[in-house]
Amino acid sequence: MITHESSLKEFETQIQYSLDHYTNHGFTSANFNNIVLGGLGGSGIGASMVKSWLFNTANLPIETINDYHLPAYVNDKSFVVLNSYSGNTEETISLYKEAKEKNATIVVITSGGILEESSKSDGITCYPIEKGFQPRMTLGMGMSYLLLIVGDFLGIDYREELKEIHDKLKENQEKQILSAERIFSFFKSSLKNKFVILADREMYPVAIRFAQQLNENSKLEAFVHPVPECNHNVLESYTDRLPTNFLLLYTEENVRVGSRFDFIGGHLEMDNNKVLPLAIPDYDLYTIFDVNYRLDWFSVIAANELDADLMNVPILTSLKEFMAEVQEIHEDDDSDSED
Repeated sequence: MITHESSLKEFETQIQYSLDHYTNHGFTSANFNNIVLGGLGGSGIGASMVKSWLFNTANLPIETINDYHLPAYVNDKSFVVLNSYSGNTEETISLYKEAKEKNATIVVITSGGILEESSKSDGITCYPIEKGFQPRMTLGMGMSYLLLIVGDFLGIDYREELKEIHDKLKENQEKQILSAERIFSFFKSSLKNKFVILADREMYPVAIRFAQQLNENSKLEAFVHPVPECNHNVLESYTDRLPTNFLLLYTEENVRVGSRFDFIGGHLEMDNNKVLPLAIPDYDLYTIFDVNYRLDWFSVIAANELDADLMNVPILTSLKEFMAEVQEIHEDDDSDSED
């Protein structure tokens, strides 16, 4: 299994891998009513980022699904893209079966498993992901594929932009690692406290990704609140000094939202809370990859500081074993009822 450090040091090669293995699927938005992007965890978060990026561009509604079932409106006019690194994620397999039943057009991204076997058997377009990674460390491949797939569907060609992003990430790697180390230094004295990330709409999926990486890599509690929504409720809980690390992650896309972050930061700092504002001056695709990359490094540096097990997720493994046992019990019960 490729280590997290190795994954990050060669992160830009994931973008190149997707570019090298992608061919146009041949579907266009003119024949469809909606787009549905499905996946869980590290295989699903790239979909949220693509949906957010296309918020002001897509001419069709885009929905992201991190569950067992598709929306009722999915039909033969739906374009469904499913991503599962292992190809055996039970929720994503359930989505695949439902999409077939609803006669939706399906495209798959996977490294193997049931999803690859089923898509090939059913004659469905399947894009390969390189094997040997932890699923959560394959964001570069998953997100690049989604940009290419959905981009071609909407008539937007992201190939040249992804090539440029590849080159810039490779060129700036040392600066990005230093940036991650500076963020770590800021939080080092309070590292074991829970993290709360407040984010605007543009950075919300990046904030979710960061929380996921803190959870799985660093074994730390992390939660995300969207601004402005949390200003109408959560803000009232910010009283006195809290055992919390606050990260404010936002762009300059909405001046009114930016002012809200100014208020939140000032309010928290009055009570000597640990607050790090990360204002993103340029909201573009490179920035999305770049910020994700820096924060991924932070989660790895924090994990090493805490001597956390980066490669293994024992509780999640236990859950999968538990769910397999539950499935066997249900199948036995169904068998008995048929006798």
